[in-house]
Amino acid sequence: MTVFKYSALDEAGKKKTGLIDAETVRSARALLRDRGWFPLDVDDLSAQGNTRPRLFGSHLRSSEICLLTRQWATLLASGLTMEQALTTLIEQAERDVVRDVLAGLRREILSGLSLRAALDRFPGDFPAIYRASVAAGEKSGELSKVMLQLADHLERRSALQQKTVQALVYPVLVAVVAMAVVIGLMTYVVPSVVNVFQQGRQSLPLLTRILISVSWFVREWGWLLALALVGAGFGFRHALRSAPFRMRWDIALLRAPLVGPYLRNLDATRFASTLSILAGSGVPLLEALEACSRVVVRAPLVEAIRQVAVQVREGMPLSRALMQTRQFPPVLVHMIASGEATGRLDTLLERAAQLQQTDIENRTAMFTVLIEPILLLVMGGLVLLIVLAVMQPIIEINVLIH
Repeated sequence: MTVFKYSALDEAGKKKTGLIDAETVRSARALLRDRGWFPLDVDDLSAQGNTRPRLFGSHLRSSEICLLTRQWATLLASGLTMEQALTTLIEQAERDVVRDVLAGLRREILSGLSLRAALDRFPGDFPAIYRASVAAGEKSGELSKVMLQLADHLERRSALQQKTVQALVYPVLVAVVAMAVVIGLMTYVVPSVVNVFQQGRQSLPLLTRILISVSWFVREWGWLLALALVGAGFGFRHALRSAPFRMRWDIALLRAPLVGPYLRNLDATRFASTLSILAGSGVPLLEALEACSRVVVRAPLVEAIRQVAVQVREGMPLSRALMQTRQFPPVLVHMIASGEATGRLDTLLERAAQLQQTDIENRTAMFTVLIEPILLLVMGGLVLLIVLAVMQPIIEINVLIH
């Protein structure tokens, strides 16, 4: 059976839209006529999902996955079958991409695949933790409960990302405006002002001569510098694909005074949150650690998790294996040790994730408080140097006149 999206007119002339299962478009139109409706448009939604190119921005957004997961769990908890739940979600989806993905899942499930196997067909839309949690929910028979926990986890992660982005918007905006002001002064204002002094053939101060040289370089070769910076950015991004270079770069970042602890705690939060949701869903610990290694970003921590998985497979407790890596915050390691001792590993992991998230929010706020005055001081210092370079010749002329 294939799923078709239809629009039709009922006996009263009202427009009806929805989904219908049929073998072909002709049989779908026949089923609509059997209801006494006049079909206007019948489209093969499954075929659209297969042929539509997945371009940039054509995957599910984080907010869509969060909302979709919570609605999905609610529909399953209310007693609907998987097919009925997916049909309902398809009907209320707003974007075509969401409908395509859901229609593809529905088609795979109707063909006999499990939900986990269907999700594996869309790895770009559903991350590893999502698919592993769903597989655990299917095995335990508590899929709706697991998906509700998964929705909570995704919403907390999305909220943390939004807070981080919102905290960095103002500093980035200040930096961009400052750079634009300095470039504008060096490109248009300074040359027209300094030209007056150059025509007067007077000996210019050192600061003014430096300013004239920098202004000339910006006007003549600024475009080349901009291209070089863009090229360096692409080259650096390409170099990060090399595992040795990525390892060295991440080690340097983690050793940085302010950035290092922030990035380490951010990855520790991802690790604790992912392990909490998977352990609470009944996923085996080794499989959960494998999923955690895909969620963590920094290469040294990824390698540490892989080493932990090897040691756990050999019988070592998780907390002791984590402690030996010296890559994770001590608070997280001690809470995991307490969870192993009390048999409440998932609960204490969730608490540890919340503590790490609170620490990240505090560090983000502190970083924002520090970076704003620093940017203002730097911008003010640059403008002051430009003003001094312009004013020094004027002051010397006034001294000579008097």
